[in-house]
Amino acid sequence: MSNIDNGVTEAAENKEAITSLLFQLADDDFLYAYRGSEWLGLAPHIEEDVASSSISQDSMGHAAMYYKLLEELGVGNADDLAHLRPAHERKNSIVTERVNGEGYYMETPNYDWAYQVVRSYFYTQAKKVKVESLCKSSYRPVAEAAVKVKMELYYHRLHWETWFKQLLSSTDVAKKKMNNAITLVMNDFGDMFSFGNQRQAIEKYKLIDSEEKLKENWIASIEPVFAALRLDVPPIPENPANNGRNGEHTVDLDEALLTLSEVYKVDPVASW
Repeated sequence: MSNIDNGVTEAAENKEAITSLLFQLADDDFLYAYRGSEWLGLAPHIEEDVASSSISQDSMGHAAMYYKLLEELGVGNADDLAHLRPAHERKNSIVTERVNGEGYYMETPNYDWAYQVVRSYFYTQAKKVKVESLCKSSYRPVAEAAVKVKMELYYHRLHWETWFKQLLSSTDVAKKKMNNAITLVMNDFGDMFSFGNQRQAIEKYKLIDSEEKLKENWIASIEPVFAALRLDVPPIPENPANNGRNGEHTVDLDEALLTLSEVYKVDPVASW
């Protein structure tokens, strides 16, 4: 990748590509953290309750860093970017917006822990691949942010990998639920490494590795775990029905944004 010292110049010349990539990173973590927070009080045991909440809090912090970088580029106020943008302007991947299961947090939640484990393991592994690439980005501000994210991400990935291996080495019921969850998660994983309409510019200016390189690294990173479990790595869908990077989303995102932004919209300038 090109020298990150060139970042300031490239920021001026390639603002649209940088802005798109930052929105993808920020919106991914924003929605992933929100879905994780819905497990507060519902996780399998109290220690997991604390661990899951901590991971969600860290992930929301990572989203805040990326929104702040957008604010510094003059795109808008970081809090407004997080809370006030409509669904069709969001660039998160579909898998991060999906509900945790049937029901609602405040009303008979019947969530699927196997789905949470698989989504979290696959997502944090993908995030690790991206963050390692971002550390060498031609845009210095995002490279510096990636270094900070990388330190916390190590523990997130280790946590979910442990759950993933334990449940797939457990009872027949657990294995069946995990395999069903793998199918569901992979159905929505087709846009995880997509850059959407900004692919050419993002790759041209070496803001991050190419889509194909990131996919290769993700597969290589999880192959040893799947081999130990005597499973095949599931293929990443080539042509997803919806590409979140281009603002194509499900109704799950609309409902999530209503909840996420409810308090902020009441008084956006309130001090807490």
